[in-house]
Amino acid sequence: MSILSFVSPGTRAIVNIDTYAYSSMQGTLESITAIIQLGRINDAYALLRKYHDSATINVYANLYLRDNFSTDNFVVEKIENWLHGKEKLAEYRILSQYIRSSERLKPITDLLMVGNRYKKIRDRCNDHTHYNFFAHVMLNDNKVYLKNRGQWLEMLARDVLDLFVFHIAYVCFLNDHYMMSSDHLDALECGLQPEDGSQYWVAPFIQKTFDEVITPRRPDIMAVIKANTTMKLR
Repeated sequence: MSILSFVSPGTRAIVNIDTYAYSSMQGTLESITAIIQLGRINDAYALLRKYHDSATINVYANLYLRDNFSTDNFVVEKIENWLHGKEKLAEYRILSQYIRSSERLKPITDLLMVGNRYKKIRDRCNDHTHYNFFAHVMLNDNKVYLKNRGQWLEMLARDVLDLFVFHIAYVCFLNDHYMMSSDHLDALECGLQPEDGSQYWVAPFIQKTFDEVITPRRPDIMAVIKANTTMKLR
């Protein structure tokens, strides 16, 4: 809701399209939580694959709009048609390659893609989705005792966190204004003069996310985002 009023350049959308993208991804994470409570680890991984797809699509759409929007191309047809159900986006592999080859996102990509962390996550998601191993069948039966069930849960937790970092890192690097607190606009709406520099203040929940999730896990990503934004991240 904090980005609701930001325009999505390159589309005719009145409301920021990411508002709905993020609420949908929130729903997927809530579904994963509910399924884990039922002991269905295999199904949770199938949903994690969906979460990965959603994050990739969201980053791709924002990047594609940024790359192609201009005064001469006020409406980016590819994304506009996707929004209105007239055109499908390309498959995951092509979207992912577009993101990875972007010079605009290179500082973040160079950090995220060190090693093969995200390939392994994708492979695990696919293995669970397609029952590539019998063990994945067993992990969807909550009545069967598996001594390594706890290890699978810990791995799932790490994978969810890594994909969350993947998404937030790209979003905050590409659209750093999304981190903005409401103070500046609140003052304007009340007819008050905003404090100097308040347009660069960071929303408390964003700062908390970086303090508690991003920085402990990936201080290198935090450093790059801070170095490339005018927003007042601590």
